[in-house]
Amino acid sequence: MVGYLPDEMRLSALTPLSENLWLALVNHQRYRQCKNYADYNVCNWMVPEDDGIVFCASCRLNHIIPNLSEAQNVKLWYRIEQAKRRLLYTLYSLNLPVVGRAQDALRGMCFEFLQDEAQAGEFSDDITAGQNIVTGHRSGMITINLREAEHSARIEMRDKMNESYRTLLGHFRHESGHYYWDCLINGTDEINDFRKLFGDERQDYQQALRTYYEKGPPQSWQLEWISAYASAHPWEDWAETWAHYLHMVDTIETAHDLGFRIHGYDVSAPPTNAQMANGYAPPTSFDELFDDWCRLTVALNALNRSMGMDDAYPFVTSGASLNKLRYVQQVVTQTNR
Repeated sequence: MVGYLPDEMRLSALTPLSENLWLALVNHQRYRQCKNYADYNVCNWMVPEDDGIVFCASCRLNHIIPNLSEAQNVKLWYRIEQAKRRLLYTLYSLNLPVVGRAQDALRGMCFEFLQDEAQAGEFSDDITAGQNIVTGHRSGMITINLREAEHSARIEMRDKMNESYRTLLGHFRHESGHYYWDCLINGTDEINDFRKLFGDERQDYQQALRTYYEKGPPQSWQLEWISAYASAHPWEDWAETWAHYLHMVDTIETAHDLGFRIHGYDVSAPPTNAQMANGYAPPTSFDELFDDWCRLTVALNALNRSMGMDDAYPFVTSGASLNKLRYVQQVVTQTNR
């Protein structure tokens, strides 16, 4: 059996010792399967033997899980948990604070996975009205509409919203950006620098969204924002930029671990603290990280086109968006100190 060891931040083969007690071969420590691993096989994280909680560090952040009396929901939940664990892996790698509801009952990070009744909600024909379950964030609570895990429904919604990219992982990364705006920007000395780059978040949020959905993004939005939706409000601009930074860090880490070279250039390891392959050498600057990202995404897009698939990264980064990405790394780096 294979399981992920959160305390080691790596996968390990495990050998059975007794009922739900396993020995990890990478460190010779004892672990139990997360209850959602043992009961539903929707998780692959392990729990140290001396931890008294039956759920792993990822699953104990769940506030509401799908209704498992509906058979297909286990499969959809499995896809959601995959994306959530990848988000958490990157957050832990970046040494970002992940504070659950057990530690902060009012603003701690937690997740709820809910489904629409019939065809109502975010996936109805009327995009801006009559919504039931809306993927979003509020005071640490990240809500994911279960239908986002249905591939056909998500692609249909992507087309309705005129989006070039829409994934479960993208949703998790975006909504985590709202959480970290509250943690790292709101009420801190960073707020003035934030407003210089992203704008004044004190403008009416609901009115800004209504205007965006009624009129769409500004005609030349590509010059200022990483995506069309980022133009809706400074909070969404930050969340979109944050998500793209996590795209960069996680994808570059994977490419580095696999030994990618693009046109003779090695892909450097990203600035994380994860245990990676031998030869770990974090980029000396954001510019090096971004240069690797540009070369890598050109190659990824070309490979996808060779298979008749959509571009893996269908975005162009303007100078303004580049400065915002650089600022995100600055905030993350300061948090680590």
